[in-house]
Amino acid sequence: MTSLRAHVFNWIIRWQVRPKIARAGGDVAAIRRIFNQASFPEPAGVAFRPGEVGGVPGEWAERPGLAPDAPRLLYLHGGGFIGCSPRTHRSLTGAFAGSGFRVFCPDYRLAPEHPFPAALDDAAACWSAFAAAGPAGVAGDSAGGNLALALMLRARRDGLAMPEAAVLFSPSTDMLGRGASMLGNARRDAMFDPTKLQHLVDLYLAGHDPTDPLVSPVEGDPAGLPPLLFHVGDREVLRDDSVRFAEKAKAAGVNATVKTWPVVPHVWQLAHSFLPEGRRSLSEAAAFLKTHARAPEAIR
Repeated sequence: MTSLRAHVFNWIIRWQVRPKIARAGGDVAAIRRIFNQASFPEPAGVAFRPGEVGGVPGEWAERPGLAPDAPRLLYLHGGGFIGCSPRTHRSLTGAFAGSGFRVFCPDYRLAPEHPFPAALDDAAACWSAFAAAGPAGVAGDSAGGNLALALMLRARRDGLAMPEAAVLFSPSTDMLGRGASMLGNARRDAMFDPTKLQHLVDLYLAGHDPTDPLVSPVEGDPAGLPPLLFHVGDREVLRDDSVRFAEKAKAAGVNATVKTWPVVPHVWQLAHSFLPEGRRSLSEAAAFLKTHARAPEAIR
């Protein structure tokens, strides 16, 4: 049953955030301010500290006293490829850390100053070093979910280790926006007008082929990918980006599950301190990753 808080939060996003994004138009600085102003409480009992993995700066999140063999997670933050940072996503990385994961969130380079493939190059460099330390999972939201899927396709291509499992929160998987929900949910989505998303895509691609599987993972061959869990809102314009990829993955023999949630807006998990749906989603995601986790070596 959908909570009253989900309806309230959806209303807040629709009437306070979506109009601001619409008014920002193509102003990257304005969009960044909107994304960066979204402030959610950091989970208690979690320590955040700067770090670097594979030459990529970022932030560690972990619970004090965590066992050396705790499961490890590389988390790729969202932000439309142009905004946000490990700091803006502490409510998510902190939630996974609070669940017993040792989490690293890279501060990958952003468009338009650094268009494709800069963010994916950073993710790949970070993952190569992270995976060398032992088995780990990957997770990401929105643009970070896109990078997580692209990272796995690239890892397979380059012979890098695969994550044990991956969790994707409302990822973008098709830069051509061909999912039926892109039009069907245009009025229902609390955050995004699909016509505004194209500008972010253009900034990230900078003329690159949108059908390249490393920018539109739904174009790739998912065979051989690890277990995947997708969580997406039923009203999102990006809903079918998850549904279509999961269906293609399952047809290729991948253990892929997609769960659509009613009412909630894009990446509602950020508001888990307020939303019971956010807490349930994160709890299910953590359980999924732990189900597929093996004990890693302790490393820094």
